[in-house]
Amino acid sequence: MAETVGALKALRHPKVPWEQVWRRPHVDAFREMLAARPVVRALVEASFGLRWVADFLTIAPASADPTFAEELAAVERLSDERIRADLRATRPGPLAAELLADGLTGQVVELLDWIWTRTVAPEWPERERRLRADIVARTAALSTRGLAGAIADINRNVRWLGDGRLQVNDYPEPPLSLHAAEQLVFLPARFGMVYPARGILVDPTSPAPGGLARLIGANRAGILARLDAPLSTSQLVVVTGLSLGTVSDHLRVLLDAGAVAKRRSGREVLYWRTPLGTALVDGG
Repeated sequence: MAETVGALKALRHPKVPWEQVWRRPHVDAFREMLAARPVVRALVEASFGLRWVADFLTIAPASADPTFAEELAAVERLSDERIRADLRATRPGPLAAELLADGLTGQVVELLDWIWTRTVAPEWPERERRLRADIVARTAALSTRGLAGAIADINRNVRWLGDGRLQVNDYPEPPLSLHAAEQLVFLPARFGMVYPARGILVDPTSPAPGGLARLIGANRAGILARLDAPLSTSQLVVVTGLSLGTVSDHLRVLLDAGAVAKRRSGREVLYWRTPLGTALVDGG
């Protein structure tokens, strides 16, 4: 659901260059859908304020690995009045007339299902691999540098202040105490943090260092060069153009040499460079 809401935001107002590139094949259909559905058009505009996103779009999942259908069902259980209350909190003031009729929750559900089906679901396997890679990377940072290290590059305003204090923005509102939270998990959780995953712009044509390629072979060096962020075997197959067996063989050699490390994340095994591997790439 977080990816679906992110896609909706990018279709509405892309903020960074890669969002503009991503939305191009989808934006015409999105605009046509909005033009044909005035209630949904008004709903989209009212759901995003200058600072906040309407709460019905950010419901924390009830399980650790929910399906989109399960998350959508949680939205479907909300009343029309709850939707309207969230919209008023997001953008104080009178609601558009289109948002006052019955059936508003159904319109939200249909909008989210349209975004998921048309834009996110077709590329979900690749998105999921990158998301799981980010989980491994941040877990590794957490184990070595603590929470401050795990969140260091999420956003310039996100900082661990110590003594149970987490800064998530520079807004003047009073702080929310985390002491009452049983746990703080990035997503999903009772208190959740949504952030852009690492590695979304991984370069599939990244060349291997010349000296390293002569030492250990061009393909093996190319794999090592790409593992600055965790990647799965299947991801490496895509970005290198090598066969699955070839990638697996190279990873086994790099693993035995101590140049890469690995960890399972869900159904994938993710690999990333060790300090030795980084030294080889930087020195190549």
